[in-house]
Amino acid sequence: MVEIKRTDLPHIPSTSPDDNRYRLIYSKSKVYVNPTAYARDNIPGFVVLVKREAPNSIYLLAWIPETLLNERGTTEWDKFVKIEEKVVWDDKDDDVVLIELPTQRPESYAFSVSLTSIYSLLVRPPTLSSWYGSIGINLINGDTLPTLHFHDDESRSFTTASTPRPLVQDTTSYPPPAPHVPQSGNSWGGEDLLSRLRSYSHLMKSTLDPLLFLIDPSRADIEAHSTQIFSDDAVDDILAQSSFANSHSPVPAHRRPRPIATSPPNPYSHRSSVLHRSLSSAPSSSVLPSSQARLALLQSFSNITRATRHAAQNILSHPLAKPIVPHLPDPVRSLVNASGEWQWGSWVEKGGVGEFESARVYLARWARIVAEEGERARRREAQTLPSTSTVQETSPLGIFELLHSTVNLPTPKSSRDPEHPVDEIMWSKWFAEDGRPKVRIEEMKREVFRRGIVAKGKLRQTIWPFILGVYEWDVTRPERLRKWEKKRKLYHEIKDQWCGVPEVFDRPDVIEERHRIDVDCRRTDRSQPLFTTKEPKLQDGQSGEKGHHQRYSSISPNISDIGSQSPTNEHIDRHASILLTYNFYEKDLGYVQGMSDLCAPIYVIMDANEEMTFWCFVEVMHRMKQNFLRDQSGMKKQLSTLQQLVGIMDPELYKHLEKTDGLNLFFCFRWVLIAFKREFSFDDVLRLWEVLWTDYYSNDFVLFVALAVLESHRDMILRYLVEFDEILKYCNELSMTIELDTTLAQAEVLFLSFAQLVADIDRRKAEELPTPSTNGVRHRNSQMKSDNSVTTINMPTLSENLRELLHTGR
Repeated sequence: MVEIKRTDLPHIPSTSPDDNRYRLIYSKSKVYVNPTAYARDNIPGFVVLVKREAPNSIYLLAWIPETLLNERGTTEWDKFVKIEEKVVWDDKDDDVVLIELPTQRPESYAFSVSLTSIYSLLVRPPTLSSWYGSIGINLINGDTLPTLHFHDDESRSFTTASTPRPLVQDTTSYPPPAPHVPQSGNSWGGEDLLSRLRSYSHLMKSTLDPLLFLIDPSRADIEAHSTQIFSDDAVDDILAQSSFANSHSPVPAHRRPRPIATSPPNPYSHRSSVLHRSLSSAPSSSVLPSSQARLALLQSFSNITRATRHAAQNILSHPLAKPIVPHLPDPVRSLVNASGEWQWGSWVEKGGVGEFESARVYLARWARIVAEEGERARRREAQTLPSTSTVQETSPLGIFELLHSTVNLPTPKSSRDPEHPVDEIMWSKWFAEDGRPKVRIEEMKREVFRRGIVAKGKLRQTIWPFILGVYEWDVTRPERLRKWEKKRKLYHEIKDQWCGVPEVFDRPDVIEERHRIDVDCRRTDRSQPLFTTKEPKLQDGQSGEKGHHQRYSSISPNISDIGSQSPTNEHIDRHASILLTYNFYEKDLGYVQGMSDLCAPIYVIMDANEEMTFWCFVEVMHRMKQNFLRDQSGMKKQLSTLQQLVGIMDPELYKHLEKTDGLNLFFCFRWVLIAFKREFSFDDVLRLWEVLWTDYYSNDFVLFVALAVLESHRDMILRYLVEFDEILKYCNELSMTIELDTTLAQAEVLFLSFAQLVADIDRRKAEELPTPSTNGVRHRNSQMKSDNSVTTINMPTLSENLRELLHTGR
């Protein structure tokens, strides 16, 4: 026989006539490959392990159909039978059986692969519904070999005497192979094969899938597939060791942790879960069925949560607790209203999640983490393996795939290059000596969109006014400064309408606005250095006119209220002054909660420059004013447009959201309202906003960013989340976990794909329109041509809101 040709195995030059011969070390007959669903098409064969003798021995797993062995006669057949019936396995046996692997033929399904090229085995033991067990083989390069079905009732190794076959190990090699000790009366052939494979490779069973076995896993695979999810009664075991077990508890007696006095040795000591590592000794009693155990655990959490809430109600409703309520975290403070009464409508229950976290939400979050870790491990593994057969084209989307397949359009590429941001040198080259730019404003915005702005230094303080339109672009420096001086004076004129004017400052409507602004500013971006410094105390000599002026420029309506709120400082007051001045500038809109989130980063970047912060904020609000309309018509329009965008770009996700009553996209409300301010870190928010402000592709590019986030998590949403409240909770918990650069690259590709789709729809609809003509014959011919057409593509109808997404520029 001749050997199988494998292109993915390392080429070893031939040094002797025996180089094409392999030592047969394991054989099992009647292992079938099922090409079709019909039993008559099943192909019987031998699954074998062979060893190629070399300084570094190579072990291969092969499947050889019986038809190929029959071609070589009974001599070759007897070799395989001899190894299968051998009582003792000895790697140093003098009676060596050498074979030549057959040539692989497409119709024979034969294969031979090195153990080092196998990534995992999917092992399915025999069950009542499936008489024969099977093993699926997945290779590192992503290929899947034919599934092997073990017909043990026909195999010689199971129909003959089942005497255990010990393995005589080679003690001269290091490390010695793991011992192979088959159990008496092997359950099925696949188990026997796995036991043999452990002698030549590291075989690890996954904790995520009990049917999955990894061959020589990498460190990333070990971490991803060995983290133990705690058992149903692990929490009870932990609570049993605490004082909670003997204390007064709202948990019913039959739900309380079991006593630890009669506990046998801990059955979880070998697991790697953080919960189990915290156990020193835990009880082991009769285990409930899995469904009952999970229900008991969730009900215990529910009772504990309910008792905790009642305790918090009794404490926080007391009058003495009123001064500390404003200093509590938002989730705790939301449980008490202004009168100290209990509020059951907390944000968790409003989301519909109830008293304990949905199991599907946890599963979706866990699956997302495992999928991301597995993808990173797969990429690292692929980079270390040479590719000789296929060349994969890299995509800027990673695991994300564009889903609009209604037309055959090429997939666009992202132009993002955040590794090389716009710096001082590049910026200075764009201007002449008199300050007039050498490049068009579109080119400047394109580079900012592609690269971003360098974070070091104060270049953002220079560029942001140009991007937002505070500074005019195509003018000289002196002319630009003259126009800026007019805006600076206008700001102070507006501020003087309330600052230092008691009759305006103490008006009821102004007091209400001051209070709302003050409360928001005291809790906005308090981690930034400008907002963390303490307020300096007034000296005795400053209690005169300066103190009087400060009284009517301080935003807090009542000095006595300061003690019940977060402390303030000069920058928080100036931040509030900017927002109150905007209330007088934009009287129709006024101040709306959320504006402080948009103004604070600008104040930080402008280094506490009130005038520049105000006018930059005015330009930002010019873009986002629709988000803060009292009737919420602007937000309704944007979420409706995003809903239509999902329907065009991802119909499957749209249908799933429709089934879960999630088409209102309420889980995207905060994303769009304040432009992902609370979804990213402060530094990432700065990078995101300067991209959005360029309006390079679209005035509403934030909707494509939202779509990119949804598309990145669509698999988890489709697979695990079947209720609206689960989707809401899952999306809320994405905060601070989204990778910005990948998301922006996806958003750009999504926009370009949408633009292609719109152009293709318009072109097809234009081709379907009848062409006006005065020639009757030509008209009849065109009519006959349209009648003879076989297929007609039904293109989707685009609303005006969707077409407005292609508009750019202000």
